[in-house]
Amino acid sequence: MLLPTSKVFRSSDFPLKDGGILEQLEVAYETWGRLAPDGSNAILLCHGYTSSPHAAGDDAGWWSGLIGPGKAIDTGRFFVVCANMLGSAYGSTGPGSIDPRTGAPYGPDFPEISTKDIIGAQALLLDHLKIGKLAAVAGFSYGGYLTFEWAVTYPERMRALIPVASAITGRGTPESVDAFRDRFAACPGWNGGHYYGREKESGVFEALVQLRIETLTGYGVAKQLEDTVPDPAERTRRMRAMASQWAEEFDANTMIVLRAAAVRFDAKPGVADIKAPLLYALSRSDALFPPAIAPDTIALLKKAGVDARYVEIDSDYGHRGPGVDWRKWAPQLEAFLDEHCWG
Repeated sequence: MLLPTSKVFRSSDFPLKDGGILEQLEVAYETWGRLAPDGSNAILLCHGYTSSPHAAGDDAGWWSGLIGPGKAIDTGRFFVVCANMLGSAYGSTGPGSIDPRTGAPYGPDFPEISTKDIIGAQALLLDHLKIGKLAAVAGFSYGGYLTFEWAVTYPERMRALIPVASAITGRGTPESVDAFRDRFAACPGWNGGHYYGREKESGVFEALVQLRIETLTGYGVAKQLEDTVPDPAERTRRMRAMASQWAEEFDANTMIVLRAAAVRFDAKPGVADIKAPLLYALSRSDALFPPAIAPDTIALLKKAGVDARYVEIDSDYGHRGPGVDWRKWAPQLEAFLDEHCWG
């Protein structure tokens, strides 16, 4: 689903790391601010697993507290671009896209992709926008994986790195991908993943809704609602409404494709190649990427010669803490960008 706030970059014959070619490549993206004539003020922002490139511009933006005029990522100074991931469902080429060979959605026939393929598509977009060396690459959650991938794959192409609520290696196992696939396969109209046009009748829509409710609960949304909505029934209604809206837009095959890429992600072998200084941020209450992983990560980076520093965000809102409690780390983020992206 292409968001009304997005633009689309198109290319062709995009080679994939593990073989194969995407005949048609589309990358949906959003931008904020004005690009400097020499392209030196650009920040690439990488979104999370199930989110979109709509990071700012209104209250729906997932980092709207951090991005904008006078904010930590000041769009009066920086040009921010956020590209929908290859394989995702918000306008970039993915399983829900039309396969030019068949005229039908790729579905389960979408090729296996890697995090290197995802950032390769982003790099093509940056070339199209005439952006050479970035001021920074920043990413939240899955976007943090991509930030680390950028760091080791294109180490000369940025002046700063900001992975947030993420890790230097992927979570989960190949078996977790199979479990995901099996969960959708239990839907009566799954049809091997060829369910398009019958989302609700097939049961896939409801499976996505239930999965989203579980995810939002784990991400800290339930806690956020408890603190702001007194009525339990109203909290349940709001959670269901959020999950349903997302399920209308997203794609079950995308969840499988991106999960498979994530579990194979590992930037550790390339840490010695990282050139840019790095700010690593985690939320105190995040169960997905707990602060306990920070010491080993920072030690690994420092041992490799990386100028790495860590900030822990004092938030009760789990994985969503960096966005919900943006005020608690915006000063450190702004100072880091000032130190490394100007002068």
